[in-house]
Amino acid sequence: MSKRILFIDRDGVILQEPPSDFQVDSTDKTSFVKGAITALSKIAADLDYYKVMVTNQDGLGTASYPAETFEPYQNLMLRTLEGEGFVFDEIHIDKTFVADNQPTRKPGTALLTHFFNKEEYDLGNSFVIGDRWSDIQLAKNLGAKAIYLTSPLHQLTDEQENTLRSTIVLETNNWNEIYTFLKLGLRKLVHERNTNETKISIGLNLDGSGRANIHTGLGFFDHMLDQIARHGKMDLDITTKGDLHIDEHHTIEDTGIALGEAFAKALIDKTGMERYGFALPMDEAEAKVLIDFGGRNWIVWDADFKREKIGEVPTEMFFHFFKSFSDAAKCNLNIECKGENEHHKIEAIFKAFAKAIKMAVKRDPLSNYLPSTKGVL
Repeated sequence: MSKRILFIDRDGVILQEPPSDFQVDSTDKTSFVKGAITALSKIAADLDYYKVMVTNQDGLGTASYPAETFEPYQNLMLRTLEGEGFVFDEIHIDKTFVADNQPTRKPGTALLTHFFNKEEYDLGNSFVIGDRWSDIQLAKNLGAKAIYLTSPLHQLTDEQENTLRSTIVLETNNWNEIYTFLKLGLRKLVHERNTNETKISIGLNLDGSGRANIHTGLGFFDHMLDQIARHGKMDLDITTKGDLHIDEHHTIEDTGIALGEAFAKALIDKTGMERYGFALPMDEAEAKVLIDFGGRNWIVWDADFKREKIGEVPTEMFFHFFKSFSDAAKCNLNIECKGENEHHKIEAIFKAFAKAIKMAVKRDPLSNYLPSTKGVL
C-alpha cells in the first residue's frame, strides 16, 4: 500500500517564529508552538503517516546565517520530539534566498520529486501543514491538500485566498484540531436535490471555519442561513433556484429538506460525537433550540410572529424550514422563542440552532463511544 505523507513546515508550525528576523538562532528564541509536541506525539503513536520536514532557511550556511547558529536548535527540537515518540522520516532544508528563485525552495518541489512515485506514495491523501501561502501552494503543486495553521505573522492576500482556498481542507490555530482532523477525517460533502420546483446544491463542511456562500433568491433567508455557518463554525455553500415567481414556499421548504439530507449524510458515523445541544439571547429576544441527532425526526415549535413577513420571507415558513430539516436530518428539534422584535426573534432562533449543531456534532478523537444505549444511531 502506498504511503500517506505529512509534509510539515518548521518555523511557525513546530517552533515559534521570532518576529524580529524569523530565524531560530539562539536559546532565548527557541520555543515550541503551543500544543505541537503533544499533537505530534499522538500523530506518531496513533496514525500511519510518513513524516517529512520541509523548510526554507534563508541563506543557511552563509555569513548571514551560519550553520553553527542553526544546528544546535534544530537538534534540540529533533531530540525533544524524539523523546515524545515523534521522528521525521526525511528532512529537507532549502538554503537559498527568495531572490535566487530556485526550484528547490518552497513552494517549488525540486527537493521532493521522489514523492511523485505513485506506487510508493499517495499524494492525493497527503497533507502539507504550514503557516504561509508557500506551504499551501506547495500542497497544490504536489497534488496534496493543505492544513493551514493560521498565524498573525503571515496573512493570505486576496489573490492567494482566491487561488489557494480549494487546496485548504482545514484552517485552524490549534494543533489539537489538526490531530483530531487527521484522526477522524473531515465531514465534508456536496449534495444536490432537484425537483420540478427547485434545484438545490449544497456544499457542507461540518469541520470548517464559518465560511458561507448562500444564494437562494431571498435576501433575508440568505442572512439566516449565513448565521448557521458562522455561529455553527461550519462551511456552507447553498445555491437554490426555486419557483419564486409562484411564491417562497418551495424554495424555503426544499432548502430545509436538502440541508437536512446533507447533515444526514455527513453524520453517518456518530462515534465520539456529543449528539445533543443550546440556548442564547439576542437583545430582548430569548431563543432555545434543543437538538438530538439520534436518528429520529420530531419537532416541537413554540414561537409565533406578529408580522406576516420579515424581509421577503413569510413568517409561517420558518416552522416549515425547521420541520423539513428535522425530517430529512432525522433529528429531534425543540424550538422556543420569546421577544418583541420579530427580526431579533428569528435571528436568535437561527443562531441558537447553529450553536446547538456546533455542540452536538463536536467529536472526541480519543473516544470510540457511541452516544446511545441501543448500540446504534
